[in-house]
Amino acid sequence: MSEQAINPGPTGAVSDRSILKANLRRAERRRKFRAYGLIAPLFLFLLAFFLIPIGSVLYFSISNPEVVTMLPRVTAALRDWDAQSIPDEATFAALAEDLKRGYADTTLPKVSLRLNYEVSGFRSLLMRTGRKAKRMRAPFKEAIIARDKRWSELIYWRTLKANDSRFTLHYLLQALDLDLQWDGSIERAAPEQQIYLSNLRRTLWIALVVTLACIMLGYPVAYMIATAPPRLAKILILLVLLPFWTSLLVRTAAWVIVLQKSGIVNDALIGLGLVDEPLALIFNRTGVYISMVHILLPFMILPLYSVMKGIPGDHVRAAASLGATPRSAFLGVYFPQTVPGLAAGCLLVYVIALGFYITPMLIGGGSDQMLAYLIAEFATNTANWGLAGALAMLLLICIAVLYPLYQRFAGAGGMKLG
Repeated sequence: MSEQAINPGPTGAVSDRSILKANLRRAERRRKFRAYGLIAPLFLFLLAFFLIPIGSVLYFSISNPEVVTMLPRVTAALRDWDAQSIPDEATFAALAEDLKRGYADTTLPKVSLRLNYEVSGFRSLLMRTGRKAKRMRAPFKEAIIARDKRWSELIYWRTLKANDSRFTLHYLLQALDLDLQWDGSIERAAPEQQIYLSNLRRTLWIALVVTLACIMLGYPVAYMIATAPPRLAKILILLVLLPFWTSLLVRTAAWVIVLQKSGIVNDALIGLGLVDEPLALIFNRTGVYISMVHILLPFMILPLYSVMKGIPGDHVRAAASLGATPRSAFLGVYFPQTVPGLAAGCLLVYVIALGFYITPMLIGGGSDQMLAYLIAEFATNTANWGLAGALAMLLLICIAVLYPLYQRFAGAGGMKLG
């Protein structure tokens, strides 16, 4: 056997290392493919039920295809219009052709509804003119104005000119009580139309009050369950979980019965001599607070209980043996360890409370409705998906702002002792 066969030398060693690296890369790729295959169902679930709905909200809040798609000729003719005087005959001819075709293919009601969101009366103007557009002849300017004198007003033409793009900031600005003018400027909405920011502030405030009430009630309950004997703890946990097994609508309807003037609460208060006449506990903010706290309290108790259950009792006893008072031992040793559970409970309660719709609608008054009520109103009754998407975007932004706070207190292990 030759010496070269016994000692392959540097060339053979390099070749072996290259083969080994290639095998390792193939093995790593196979491992990654298996991992991707395992998480593919989760990714598809998030795509279908999380990313696509949020993307739809983003799209509807800026989408504006109706005017430029269904009235293409007149919007193209208005791009070079100075917006200072009534358009010329060619623009009126383009309008007549668009209205004739829109009325024939039944797209005119949709675009007229879209324009009516900006100028009240635009829908009746377009539909009334569209019905007669087929029989109109030149000169179209005189014929259209003779049909409805509102076509001699600049506001309608400027609104058409302002909607010559497939995308708009109109809905987002309207959700902030702002108006996008025809020339691109932004102004405050009229005082009687400034309802969205006040409704958002009311929603945030109600959610905050409910969250604070859940903390005050849920923390001692969670502590009692965590420190109770196992048999009693199981019973208490069962009582906490009972609301989850009942429909939200049923629970809300039950509060309507309990809180009414002839309900259980008022009868008990009068029977005990605490009040002389029934209290107004329903169709106001008080009823909304009571019912929402009852529904959301388990979302505060369960995260707190899961954290408290894992805290050794030796910590507080050790602090007491070192001279700490019960109050200082609780605040300095026990409470900081429960902050991750408290942060998780607050996030759950606050986020869910922001989207409440059924409970305020059934138990609250007109001044107690939350932002979800307006979103449902625009999405279902008026078919204004753009404004519904913009208002939903406000809620989404509010929730996104909460996430860094949650990461601060609950992420990465929560608050550290010492």
